[in-house]
Amino acid sequence: MDWFKLSLQLNKFPIDRAQKTLEKIQAIPEEHYETYLLEKQREIVDYHLKNNSFYKDFFGRESFSTWENVPVMTKTDLQQKLENRLTKGFTKYTAYIGKTSGSSGTPFIFAKDKFTHALSWAGFQNRYQWHGIDLNKSLQARFYGIPLDLYGNIQERIKDRISLRRRFPIFDLSEQKMEKFLKRFQKSNFSYINGYTSAVLLFARFMVTKNLVLKEVCPNLKLCIVTSERLFKKDRELMQAAFGVPVVNEYGASEVGLIAFEDQNNEWIVNSEDLFVEILDEENKSVPSGTEGNIVITSLYNKAHPIIRYKIGDTGILSVKSTAKKPILEKLIGRTNDIAKLPNGKVVPGLTFYYVTKSIIEDTGNIKEFIVKQITPDSFSIEYVSQEVFSKDQQQKVIQAIETYVGKNLQVNFERKSILKRNKSGKLKQFISEL
Repeated sequence: MDWFKLSLQLNKFPIDRAQKTLEKIQAIPEEHYETYLLEKQREIVDYHLKNNSFYKDFFGRESFSTWENVPVMTKTDLQQKLENRLTKGFTKYTAYIGKTSGSSGTPFIFAKDKFTHALSWAGFQNRYQWHGIDLNKSLQARFYGIPLDLYGNIQERIKDRISLRRRFPIFDLSEQKMEKFLKRFQKSNFSYINGYTSAVLLFARFMVTKNLVLKEVCPNLKLCIVTSERLFKKDRELMQAAFGVPVVNEYGASEVGLIAFEDQNNEWIVNSEDLFVEILDEENKSVPSGTEGNIVITSLYNKAHPIIRYKIGDTGILSVKSTAKKPILEKLIGRTNDIAKLPNGKVVPGLTFYYVTKSIIEDTGNIKEFIVKQITPDSFSIEYVSQEVFSKDQQQKVIQAIETYVGKNLQVNFERKSILKRNKSGKLKQFISEL
């Protein structure tokens, strides 16, 4: 049974058509690839200019002239009601609707047409096969969070079961919980690990303290994939020693899908099939390969919602070895998260606050930016920028979410600000520990 394909087909995502399209794109010769990209860039701009009133107003011109004149959009530009941004012919019920994680501190709701969403998954399947992982057959140990409300929890576990994923919730990464994780590996034939870098790293450190290699207790293990947070060289080396398998970097975002994935030679290959990825300077001008700049992404196929020259909030460098068909991400800057340590000894990755932010994201554009700071082991501060002050009901909703996902008996202070402090690169970290 092809479980991966079945799970997409049950949700009416045309995965067969997407895989055939991907194969056709990959068959385009290098010498014709730049032409393919230019045609798709113009095509998606023209489509949204004709069919999307939000994008037409944002574009500010009547028609496409040159790519350099296409305006760059930011997350703030997309923080308004989704109904205002949907392309003609699409609704919340006919498109795939998702929420960004808010890991940059600037959340919003987005839409993809179902073919584009299927094409993203076809890309993931293709990359995983580079390392001998088949999403239809390989069992995944998934180090992610999970909704803790009854309906959301059941729904996610059903999806996990169909998709050959077994969840290792990251809300509690204490040593006692790690012992339970280890026992699951001893009893199951996991093919690969997939999860947030900080959570997987904590498990690797636990394995080192136990003087165990994970592959020796789980012989079927082939690979570890880390995502959402920066992977440092020393951390990769520690993980590989602790797990006994290669560790590869995945770079993606829910609103655009797979951005880059490491191949067998540890080259971070950028997705050039359904995305066009640029590196721009602060004036939104293209920089030469080998030069650091802002990562700007265009979704070449998404007809439900314009994601065109979208500044994702990360900075990076493209290798000088890059070509139109095979861009190589030499360096990704940012995407690190601290770890929260609670008075009872519980250890919580900073990315856990992704699940808290989901409870305060409103499809109104009211919440513009926010950061969560741990001040003491039992006190946190939430600084936010919004059109209106958080009401008592909104504050209570956040406190309840923190109790659910992080821990009880924690003090939470809310502070509205006109602007939030960023680091030198301009990145806004969602979670900061001041311990």
